[in-house]
Amino acid sequence: MMSVVWRLTTILLLVGLAAAGGALLDGVPGAMLAALVLLVAAVLRDSLALSRLIAWLKAPESAPTPQGTGAWAEVFYRASRQLRLWSGRLRYEESKLQRFIEALQVSPNGVILLDENNQIDWCNATAAQHFGLDAQRDLRQHAVHLIRNPEFVAYLQGQQFHEPLHMHRAGSRGQFTLSVQVFPYGDQQKLLLSQDITQFERTEAMRRDFVANVSHEIKTPLTVLGGFVETMRDMPLDDAQRQRVLDMMQTQSDRMRHLVDDLLVLARLEGDPYPPPEQAIDMPAMMAQYKSEAMALSAGRHQIAADVRTDLWLRGSPQELHSALSNLVSNAVRYTPDGGSIHLEWDAVFENDVPRYAEFSVADTGIGIAAEHIPRLTERFYRVDRGRSRESGGTGLGLAIAKHVLLRHQAELLVHSIPGKGSRFVVRFPATRVVAPGAAQGVPAAPEDTREAA
Repeated sequence: MMSVVWRLTTILLLVGLAAAGGALLDGVPGAMLAALVLLVAAVLRDSLALSRLIAWLKAPESAPTPQGTGAWAEVFYRASRQLRLWSGRLRYEESKLQRFIEALQVSPNGVILLDENNQIDWCNATAAQHFGLDAQRDLRQHAVHLIRNPEFVAYLQGQQFHEPLHMHRAGSRGQFTLSVQVFPYGDQQKLLLSQDITQFERTEAMRRDFVANVSHEIKTPLTVLGGFVETMRDMPLDDAQRQRVLDMMQTQSDRMRHLVDDLLVLARLEGDPYPPPEQAIDMPAMMAQYKSEAMALSAGRHQIAADVRTDLWLRGSPQELHSALSNLVSNAVRYTPDGGSIHLEWDAVFENDVPRYAEFSVADTGIGIAAEHIPRLTERFYRVDRGRSRESGGTGLGLAIAKHVLLRHQAELLVHSIPGKGSRFVVRFPATRVVAPGAAQGVPAAPEDTREAA
């Protein structure tokens, strides 16, 4: 401000001096002519400086800052400084916006911005995948024209956004379910969020099935026990009858106890993130134990053989692995008719004298399993034949427990079966789990209070 006042004062002073000089030379006309010439020169000078300023402001990044004298030097300097400040602030805000957009792009939830006419202003990659959109091509397109779902159209037009909408969609990865909710903001604009809840729905369905199965499995023995209690209370029984009833009650009680034990083991395996205590396991010796257990369970009704083709040992949890592998053996005995045969085998596959993997297998000549049932065998409470499973004393959790144990040991369960001819269950252990015979010194032994068997 002071520079402008000083410039005006200087111009007026110069005009006065010019007028005085003109008056001395030619009187009043000379004074007026001199003052006019000086004013025109000052206006032309300022006009040229103003033109340079306007031309520079049109493209300040591509031209150097104009140079001037006096007040114009101050104007050019301050304009350049203010422009630099605003440019820096603009770059900072643009950087923040870009980081915000990048964060939205990597979000697992879909984000769509809709204007007051429900046209798409912007969407992230997740939303494009959820709804089959093209983030560039579909901008400014109406959402209901691209997301052709009657429920979504009714939801958007109904303006009732307090609850999310669940939509079933089809994509390259098959059917999936989206949870979609709209949040109004600004001047009739909307934020649309989408979330893939397919896995959540599957987990919720598994939870419901699990509760229903547990309730059903426990309800049956409780009903039997209740009936026997009423019988013993209301009817006179002799010693033989009472003993038979008590034996049946004991059987049902044991069945519930085994079910609860298996549920606790399964819950521990699913919820324990820590690896089990490990040691080297003498598998040839364990094969002899599995054969003895199978013969005891069979009670002479089957032909049982064990074939040890390698002397290699395994590194793992003895309790957990015994639970998983003995379950395969007991299943073979339970589901093989009298007179059938069961064959146990421990073998290894080598490459350049180095073991690639080791296999424990159980083959039987039992009833076999249809191909459609094999992928679901390790599901909790899944039974190919429910009636036969209950008669054999199974809880429906054995293979589910075995699956979790084998996963904790990086092992793979392979099932080969032909209905009416038998089945072969193979557990394949990776080379990292295979150790030389007598390697117990190099592997820490399990503590005394190790985990209970699965």
